[in-house]
Amino acid sequence: MSTQVELNYDRIAKAIDFIRQNFKQQPSLEDIAASVHLSPFHFQRLFTEWAGVSPKQFVQFLSIDYAKKLLNQSPNNIADVTIETGLSSPGRLHDLFVQIEGMSPEEYKNGGAALTIQYQFATTPFGTVLVASTHRGICAMHFADNREESLQLIKDQFPNAAFLEQEDSFHQLALSFFKRDLSNPTSIKLHIKGTPFQLKVWQMLLSIPEGRLSTYGTIAQQIEHPKAYRAVGTAIGQNPVSFLIPCHRVIQTSGGLGGYMWGLTRKIAIIGWEGLGLIRN
Repeated sequence: MSTQVELNYDRIAKAIDFIRQNFKQQPSLEDIAASVHLSPFHFQRLFTEWAGVSPKQFVQFLSIDYAKKLLNQSPNNIADVTIETGLSSPGRLHDLFVQIEGMSPEEYKNGGAALTIQYQFATTPFGTVLVASTHRGICAMHFADNREESLQLIKDQFPNAAFLEQEDSFHQLALSFFKRDLSNPTSIKLHIKGTPFQLKVWQMLLSIPEGRLSTYGTIAQQIEHPKAYRAVGTAIGQNPVSFLIPCHRVIQTSGGLGGYMWGLTRKIAIIGWEGLGLIRN
């Protein structure tokens, strides 16, 4: 059964999708509210509670022109961006506190027969997620619009692992990143399976500060494979830990969104939520 948080996000997602499809007509608050079957008053309140700003401000933030502005503000090497370094700065979240550890061949040979994977489903501002961990750290996290299919994705990757539906401390840390609470910052380790090329791409994604964007071509240059932007795009699409490894922060050079495995509407929602969160803070 859906929780109120999930129902609210579903309405927000439908509203964002409506805006994305009708932005050329500059839909009014009344038009957007009608698309999700709410009164303008209730929709404005719901949207502002979720995003912290009005629907109009959210649309302005997510325009292609603004995306291009963000890209133009970023230097060639995003890893060298000079931003606040205090622990209270949300912009340093991923760079400081998320660490990738690649699985050894022994850990995933024979379909992960030596692994025990604990998992749980949890509610976030962007819908339900499935988060899973080994004894070393988070091995998977993705949005779970269909719970059975989401769990099967991980089981297909580790067909011989033992699976246990049980919350652990790794899950709690991963889910805390959705709450923007850095009052007690703690590092979190990702224990993930990937080729050396994939791990290099995923590591580079962690250097994109919250509220900033990069492009597939820029990432390719940063890992010293400037012509491999298509391979970079493939590696980004195979990211096993959504949100914590911020593949949603990579867009096209033109300012277009590019792809996102968990839906373009969700990608828009996350980009806006992160960027506007920095403004509010």
